[in-house]
Amino acid sequence: MTIKEVAAVLGTEICHDEFEDKPLESAYTSDLLSDVMGNAHDSGALITIQAHKNTVAVATLVNVSAIVICNNRVIPEDMLEAARDEGIALLRSKENQFTVSGKIWELLKQ
Repeated sequence: MTIKEVAAVLGTEICHDEFEDKPLESAYTSDLLSDVMGNAHDSGALITIQAHKNTVAVATLVNVSAIVICNNRVIPEDMLEAARDEGIALLRSKENQFTVSGKIWELLKQ
């Protein structure tokens, strides 16, 4: 499924549209950015509550395609700008990380 298809199924907010709508191949859930650097995969989604521009920097480093911010956290303008600049999709969900992770896992295993 593509990023926009996953966003639609999850009911998440797409925070900007300056990204390539490519297929998601995996997902990783973590709030510890050093953990993300060691374990997230290319063309995947990062599921987190870390709503700051350092999250985008780490996502860029590991070639993550989308970041899903959970718990309806406020996304600061500098994070939004960094995601736009890097072409990383930025999604926001009202749900918690456990719920979002489970839903994405169900979508990707099909």
